Amino acid sequence: MLTFCPYCSNMLIISQSSTSNSNSFSCPTCPYEFPITGLQMFERKELPRKQVDDVLGGEGAWDNVDQTTTQCPVESCGFDKAYFFQLQIRSADEPMTTFYKCCKCSNQWREN
Repeated sequence: MLTFCPYCSNMLIISQSSTSNSNSFSCPTCPYEFPITGLQMFERKELPRKQVDDVLGGEGAWDNVDQTTTQCPVESCGFDKAYFFQLQIRSADEPMTTFYKCCKCSNQWREN
């Protein structure tokens, strides 16, 4: 919590009180001092987590996508057909990113 001096508007700092043996908020530029009395505790509430949307479409991302001729990068597969779709995941002046999924082994990869 930030506290400010009501006279000169400078930020108050915590220091040993000059009049008593307790802590106080004091102004570094003027003689203003605000004694800290009692202990104030604030309960921290646990915020519920938001459900995150899958930006790539989730489970249905590969439904109704087209096929193209490209080779799977997995050495043991090497199949020459893959499903694909394109998304603009960077700024508008950058090219679209193409996502691929092998028709045979279901390996997924992307090309920028």
